[in-house]
Amino acid sequence: MPAVLITGTSTGFGRVTTEILAARGWRVFATMRDLAKKGPLERALKKASLESQVTILQLDVSDPASIEAAVASILAETGNALDAVVHNAGVAVAGAHEDIPDAEIRRVMETNFFGVLALTRALLPTFRAQRHGRIVLVSSQAAFAGQPANSIYCASKWALEGWAEAIAYELDGFGIHVILVEPGPYRTEIWRSTPRILPEGSAYLPWLKQVFVGADRHEAKTARDPKEVALVIAGALAAKNPKFRYPVGFFARLDHFLRGKIPTRFIRRGTTRYLGIPRTR
Repeated sequence: MPAVLITGTSTGFGRVTTEILAARGWRVFATMRDLAKKGPLERALKKASLESQVTILQLDVSDPASIEAAVASILAETGNALDAVVHNAGVAVAGAHEDIPDAEIRRVMETNFFGVLALTRALLPTFRAQRHGRIVLVSSQAAFAGQPANSIYCASKWALEGWAEAIAYELDGFGIHVILVEPGPYRTEIWRSTPRILPEGSAYLPWLKQVFVGADRHEAKTARDPKEVALVIAGALAAKNPKFRYPVGFFARLDHFLRGKIPTRFIRRGTTRYLGIPRTR
């Protein structure tokens, strides 16, 4: 029975991916930062009679001690074997860069980027020893083009993709696949849980309010079922020769196509018009 560690499984892509992989015969170690949020996943697994396939563990990817404890527990249970990791845990903060507190910027980078690096490093000795492993990174459409009021999230995903492209060279000789899954807008909790920084007196306040109106309209109109992304992840894990990059959804595929083909200023102009943000110049 193949075994996989998935981060961020209390909601969204992580939870649905856990259910799908368990139903397909995977031994899933479903991790989350706050175990108080495990109820929906437990109920879904019980309803599908999949409880025996899944172990739910606490794991905060921004905490080295938590990573060490979770990895040790998983490897002790599997006999020091693991077939894959799905790096799904992610957070965001929205606002103008000048207004966003430094602690919020660092929180996003610690979870979306440095946490991925730390957990991967903890698992690489196992993957190398067994001469196989799959590292699935849930990236984003935001890795293809900058987005208004979303600078630090975009930066975290761009950093993740650059790291993935480079580390793939190092790991190829050990039979380890690095895989990027890049969703566009999907109905996940991150949209509602992301803090929006709107300080009174901000020079950006009128602009930010219009950005958020346009972004909410876009999400309501275009966001799709997260199961689509979970199925792509499951397919990438099962593929004999997985692709390196999987843009998922119309908007992710569009931005992937446009990257490098259309000048950035034209993309910015089109995005501004689409979201209904007045141009300043």
